Amino acid sequence: MEKIEIIRAKIFKDYSAPEFSRTLAFLNFKNQKIVFTNGCFDILHRGHIEYLAKASEFGDFFIIGLNTDTSVNKLKGNNRPIQDEDSRALILASLHFVSAVVLFSEETPFNLIKTIQPDVIVKGSDYTIENIVGSDIVIAKGGEVKTIDFVEGFSTTSILSKIQK
Repeated sequence: MEKIEIIRAKIFKDYSAPEFSRTLAFLNFKNQKIVFTNGCFDILHRGHIEYLAKASEFGDFFIIGLNTDTSVNKLKGNNRPIQDEDSRALILASLHFVSAVVLFSEETPFNLIKTIQPDVIVKGSDYTIENIVGSDIVIAKGGEVKTIDFVEGFSTTSILSKIQK
């Protein structure tokens, strides 16, 4: 199998697809600890890499829920995303510590989290645990909700501002 095919095999465009259901069933059968985070990841930067690397350390199988172009547009405005969902998914899936990238088109990943039933949800420390979508699902099943501090000075907004200047 070519390396690009290995990367593409980590991308799921539909979380209700049988392939994704089989992956989850296998992980549960093997008692793998599933870690989940989500975001737009429009322009991948150092802050994203450090955050994602730390998040991946909380378990065995690291899933990123990726907002589709439609949901990024609703959340961030008409000029976003800068990169299309296929490009963003491929970039994220190419990171060795990322196990899977799953696209979702809703404004929040609630339904995706209900489907995955992760053992750990991770978000940035700008969120409180009560405000993290899906935290109730994870806590009810005995899982954990973690927050990670951002790397100061790195954001997609600041990069776009710098480019525009």
